[in-house]
Amino acid sequence: MKRSRSLVFSLVTAVVAALGAVWVAMPAFAAGVTASFVKTADWGSGWEGKFTITNGGGSTVDGWTVAFDLPAGTTVGSYWDALLTSSGQRHTFTNRSWNGRIAPGASVSFGFLGSGPGAPTNCQLNGTACGGGTNPTTAPPTTAPPTTAPPTTPPPTTPPPTSPPPNTGLPKHLLTGYWHNFDNPAVELRLRDVPAEYDVVAVAFAEATATPGAVTFAVDPGLSTALGGYTDADFSADVRALQSRGKKVIISVGGETGRVAVNDAASAAAFSDSVHALIQRYGFDGVDIDLENGLNPTYMAQALRSLRARVGAGLIIAMAPQTIDMQSPESSYFKLALDIRDILTVVNTQFYNSGAMLGCDRNAAYSQGTVNFIVALACIQLEAGLRPDQVGLGLPAGPGAAGGGIVAPAVVNAALDCLARGTNCGSFRPPRTYPGIRGAMTWSVNWDVTNGNTFARTVAPHLDTLP
Repeated sequence: MKRSRSLVFSLVTAVVAALGAVWVAMPAFAAGVTASFVKTADWGSGWEGKFTITNGGGSTVDGWTVAFDLPAGTTVGSYWDALLTSSGQRHTFTNRSWNGRIAPGASVSFGFLGSGPGAPTNCQLNGTACGGGTNPTTAPPTTAPPTTAPPTTPPPTTPPPTSPPPNTGLPKHLLTGYWHNFDNPAVELRLRDVPAEYDVVAVAFAEATATPGAVTFAVDPGLSTALGGYTDADFSADVRALQSRGKKVIISVGGETGRVAVNDAASAAAFSDSVHALIQRYGFDGVDIDLENGLNPTYMAQALRSLRARVGAGLIIAMAPQTIDMQSPESSYFKLALDIRDILTVVNTQFYNSGAMLGCDRNAAYSQGTVNFIVALACIQLEAGLRPDQVGLGLPAGPGAAGGGIVAPAVVNAALDCLARGTNCGSFRPPRTYPGIRGAMTWSVNWDVTNGNTFARTVAPHLDTLP
């Protein structure tokens, strides 16, 4: 989520159906540090690839770089859990801040989408062959894609988990909105002036300090000036005012420009300590993780569990990942959600600024800004381990709020109906209904007010009609 007029565009290109895993074997060599590649999906015109770096040696690896060639006409689209630089058909992926260290016997992975024929060749890991020996010069053959289409929806499997949610005093279905602690072309608001339709208000944003993992918050000077004087004391009083109306106020960490890094035990402790201090100072009801530049699921989970142990079971823990972060349970953000699902309140995925993406049927690339897109992508989370009450639909509040994926509030309501009741669906229908679907989120309250408060006035009453 971004402070300027448009949100950041995700590095996502249109993709199509995933029709099964296709392995591309690297040569076998003696134990050591190796990188192996697999096509986890291949649909003829494109594919999804995954590299796994395994430390089979006896000493820790501190940092890795995987470089390879792709044939002419083959390109790399979106990618995750690595950084990418390209020169012609040579592509070089390097570790992120949280996954560069690999202990003996451990492994890490990253993935990307490829468009066109072929597979990686001439693979090198930290300057030597990915398999530990001579670099391969030709790509092994890939399995041909099936010629018949799979069913449009997957068969029912084990129902999603149904264990009760943590006790946070929230309604069964809720509307969340982000409040700007900055000034931009949207209307500036004092916190107490957030419209009554919102159940949870996420204050955007707490920001990083010089101490790794630690965050801080204060009323933005530009906002204070725009409001004719707005102090930290005024803000604290407004938090209490909203709470007296039955609302919850949480502090959101990160945003599009956020650089909060929780990558080890020390930074996890600093995060827990600093967020706890903000809760004590301002009276926040919880925390929202909106880190759009990657996170370490192990240490962020450690930080959040520490925070909850200090605050108690009433702590709200929300997340606001981008769509690419929730495509696979193996991605860092998704893994964090699953690792803390016993204390997690809600994941409000940003179903916008993403282009076309795969849904839970793995059968098509659904275009953003449609009921199909919202439902098919929410279905991934619902079928991969999150409870329905932990899944919310994040959409922009209208013109100015995002660069893509803006929908009429009626589309949000239709998506909620499709998930909760099996009605008002598009061509995609989920394998089951999820009456407990938690609700909706919007970026942002300020943009909604700028656009006449249409989002809240349309979606909030509809939430009250859900099962």
